[in-house]
Parts: sequence; structure tokens; C-alpha cells
Amino acid sequence: MSTQTIQYMKPVALRLPPGIPESPSRQRRHTLPANEFRCLTPEDAAGVFEIEREAFISVSGVCPLQLDQVQHFLTVCPELSLGCFVEGRLVAFIIGSLWDKERLTQESLTLHRPMGRTAHLHLLAVHRTFRQLGKGSTLLWRYLHHLDGQPAVRRAVLMCEDPLVPFYQRFGFHPVGPCAATVGSLTFTEMQCSLRGHASLRRNSDS
Repeated sequence: MSTQTIQYMKPVALRLPPGIPESPSRQRRHTLPANEFRCLTPEDAAGVFEIEREAFISVSGVCPLQLDQVQHFLTVCPELSLGCFVEGRLVAFIIGSLWDKERLTQESLTLHRPMGRTAHLHLLAVHRTFRQLGKGSTLLWRYLHHLDGQPAVRRAVLMCEDPLVPFYQRFGFHPVGPCAATVGSLTFTEMQCSLRGHASLRRNSDS
């Protein structure tokens, strides 16, 4: 599932009184890259959940993963997550786990199968302030490239609402039919993507 809405409070810069030098950690803060991508940790779970809750509840009225489920995935399979940070602040993320069946089922929404060869993308969400800036697309490309570097993972699979099918087709996903899993009253199309040769797909993409 994916969506791209949320709003954070604007951070306020704190200034030290004259004559007091900044600590090394605050000095390093100014040298952070404008955009940083890294796997998430359980410490990121609260920020992830805030983005997810605002995004999905405002759109569909339901939250695909609860906070404890987010923490679970970021504990047992953090290597299957990826976050986009702007000046140290999380603005977009993907949460994934491994799955060991050909198609998704209802239980695939909350389980991680360590012996699975399929990466199940549970969530893709972008902070509302950063929509229409290409953050979601860039994050997804990087995530698929990240998966491509994991020999045990052969393909990626996700479920999305019909209007998002063309978006994911740009990244090599193809629809395989209605998904057996549902969230609340929502139904989805299941989409799969082979990770072999994905780097060449990106080079030939207009995205």
C-alpha cells in the first residue's frame, strides 16, 4: 500500500547565548547531506507511524500497520526498509518484509518469513510537504536497487489501489490480479516485479 500525505510542525532553530560554542554534534548537524537514504531502525518507528497514520487515515480511514507492527518489522528485518531524510528529518519511507508464497494473503500483511525469496512492500509514504518533488519515485528506485543487491531476494510484490497501478508500472511492476488481502473495506490489485536486470530498467526509464 502507498500514499504520499502528511504534515510535520516546522522545526525552529535554537540559538545558543553569545560566547557559548556549539557542541561538536551540533556542528556536524550543519554538514548533514541535503538528502540521505538509509535503512530504518526501531528508533525510527514513531516517526514512521506518524507519517503513516496521517497519510492513510486521512485518505482511507484505516491504518495498514499499527505502531507495534512497524516496530516489529524494523526489528526483525530492518534491511528491508528504507527512509529518505532531508537535513536529518524523515520525509519518506518504505517498510518491507520477506514472503514465501506466490501470492499475497491476509497473513502476509503482518508476517516476516525469513526464508522467503519475495520482498513484500507493505508501505510507501511521503510527507505531505514533500509531495510532487519526486521523493517517492527516487525512494522506490533506490529501494529496488537495494533489493537487487540482496542475492536471496528474487522479486518484489505489493498491493495498491487501482489509480496507482500506472505509477508502479513505471518501475517494472505488473498487475497479477485482485489481491486476496484486504484492509478494512478496501480492496487492492496485486503487483509483482522481477529484480533481475532492474538497473538497466532504470537507465532506460524516463522517470
